[in-house]
Amino acid sequence: MIHYTLVCDKEHVFEGWFRSSADFEAQAADGLVSCPVCGSTVVTRGLMAPSVQSARVREEREDGAKRQTRTMMLPDPAQKMMLEALREIRKKVTENATYVGDRFAEEARKMHYGEVEHQGIWGEATSEEADSLSEEGIEFQPLPGLPEDRN
Repeated sequence: MIHYTLVCDKEHVFEGWFRSSADFEAQAADGLVSCPVCGSTVVTRGLMAPSVQSARVREEREDGAKRQTRTMMLPDPAQKMMLEALREIRKKVTENATYVGDRFAEEARKMHYGEVEHQGIWGEATSEEADSLSEEGIEFQPLPGLPEDRN
């Protein structure tokens, strides 16, 4: 396993373990590596020095890295409040609306054109379906994506 220091496009620093450099590259290209602070999937490897030191120096470095990681991983209070607000919005919608799965576009159209009674719904739609709904003037809002959705 290879231990990498990773950096997202918002400059949050975190760590990751990968079987190989190729595994990291493949996972990053597929958007599978995400920042635990902001959820960004634009992630690169940070600068790293080779680990060829005495046991004492290695222990000191690891202790320092653990302290640094804990410090760097603490989210900005504003970001933390924003994530909590997004989680609350998502929770309210999922608790108070009917889940229609991949039939979201179809059900939204039925309501818009008066075929069925209006009610709160949530589900999935492809980007093409969302574009089509928008072009027809059908109002909808995507649920906010959260970092834990990608993990």
